[in-house]
Amino acid sequence: MNDRDTALLTELIASKICHDLTSPVGAIANGIEIMEEMGADDNVMSLISFTATQAGAKLKTLRMAYGLGGADESIKLEQIHQTYNEFIVGDNRIKQDWNPYMDIGFEKNRGFPKLLMCCLILAGDGLPKGGMVSVKAQEDDSLLISAEGEKANLKDNIIEALALKTPVEDLDPKLVHPFITRLFANKYGYEITVCDAPENFIFLRLKQAVVS
Repeated sequence: MNDRDTALLTELIASKICHDLTSPVGAIANGIEIMEEMGADDNVMSLISFTATQAGAKLKTLRMAYGLGGADESIKLEQIHQTYNEFIVGDNRIKQDWNPYMDIGFEKNRGFPKLLMCCLILAGDGLPKGGMVSVKAQEDDSLLISAEGEKANLKDNIIEALALKTPVEDLDPKLVHPFITRLFANKYGYEITVCDAPENFIFLRLKQAVVS
């Protein structure tokens, strides 16, 4: 099995898991509405409602990042922005500040939505104290995904996993995201570069790979 096969298998299993979980999570939300109509305790209902909403948001985000459907180039930038916003709003540590209606300067190819979402997740994961994530179009037809916050940093093992330098048997839950992100980038013809950044900043550059 080669890297492209591995990436496809990952997308398919992620699509199945997310699809199978979406309905029961939605059913929880419907059940909450019924309980509210019956006059259940407000505090309990608020907690359950918040948890169900967060579960749904995480499913939606991970489905875009890991599922096969997230590769659809017709997914609009504002959809990516909205989905990521729902993903981060729950813990109130990370915010985003970028224009989802901007001209990115190049035509989106298949795989772009999932690669941008993966980069957003990776940038947010590098903010242990919280902070701000942003996206800006560059003159070289790339996107710069930046994260700013106290102790913002991508550790060496994260960077090594993103470069596929980590043996598969040495991967752990924290390293699997950057590793599979690189596999997706290779599959869909994109480059992800960790750029030099000042203290408390992370810079990731997302660009279509040059075909020789």
